[in-house]
Amino acid sequence: MNIYVYSDESGVFDKEHNDYFVFAGLICIGTNEKEIWSRKYSAVEKTLRKSKGVKLDYELKATKITNSEKGKLFRSLNNCYKFGVVIREKNVLDRIYYSKKDKQRYLDYAYKIAVKRAFENLINIKSFDPNQVERIYFYVDEHTTATNGRYELQESLEQEFKLGTYNYQYDTYYPPIFRNIKDIQLQYCNSESKLLVRAADIVANKIYYLARNEMFSDISNISKMNIVFLP
Repeated sequence: MNIYVYSDESGVFDKEHNDYFVFAGLICIGTNEKEIWSRKYSAVEKTLRKSKGVKLDYELKATKITNSEKGKLFRSLNNCYKFGVVIREKNVLDRIYYSKKDKQRYLDYAYKIAVKRAFENLINIKSFDPNQVERIYFYVDEHTTATNGRYELQESLEQEFKLGTYNYQYDTYYPPIFRNIKDIQLQYCNSESKLLVRAADIVANKIYYLARNEMFSDISNISKMNIVFLP
């Protein structure tokens, strides 16, 4: 069995001018579920494009559509499993903002933890058997991450979910969630050409809006959502 993770970010990681930063997205368990949600989301997009009178290649990103249209797209994902992390930027250590590398490492950590907690929750509610998972595909909206930063995120995900992690301070090993996994793939892609990354954009935008308005209970009450708040 394969798992597909689609994600996007919302906000700017800069505590001087911003309070919150968000990663969020969708998790599809198995190829069949991925195809089902692709068809459903595509149908809603087509209806919106028709009502707006725009071409089929018009990208329905959150920044290009009305709040009402965003609401329709978001509601179409009610029964799809969603995950997210809200970073409270004012609480992040100042030194993390001093270099691009430290900022990227922290964002990679936040992303990885959000996905891990979502996986753990899905396993706890018996949505899938972790021992049956062979591959995980991560699709992330492309942004300004440097090439070496992309490799570091790939390695971090492999370490967490395939190899296991160490706490050297306490000489402790934490085994991976997926003991039989064969491969983890990370792909940065343009949301214009990746349908469910556009869906992830809508989810991230919704959570970011609620966080900025400090409607945290509303975030926690989103249908089929596993949310993490950091730090």
